Amino acid sequence: MLWKTLEFKTLSGQKVKVMEIPVLEEDPLLQLLIKEHLQSFIYTINQRNQPNHCYSFNEYLKKTLKWNIYERLIHESPLPYHA
Repeated sequence: MLWKTLEFKTLSGQKVKVMEIPVLEEDPLLQLLIKEHLQSFIYTINQRNQPNHCYSFNEYLKKTLKWNIYERLIHESPLPYHA
């Protein structure tokens, strides 16, 4: 599994890092699921008055997704040659 990190500034100007965002090569349904959850996660971070500096999107997915969907997402076939 390949992971990426996203850094952005909140509306108040504070820098926030979201780590462990899964990168999927195929399965458009899982890609859509990740995009929707990432948008809602970033929205909730922006709504906080004093957000943390660093968040784990993987932990957020563990809490919000059903376990069988989470396992399917995490155990998705790895990218060739670990690119």
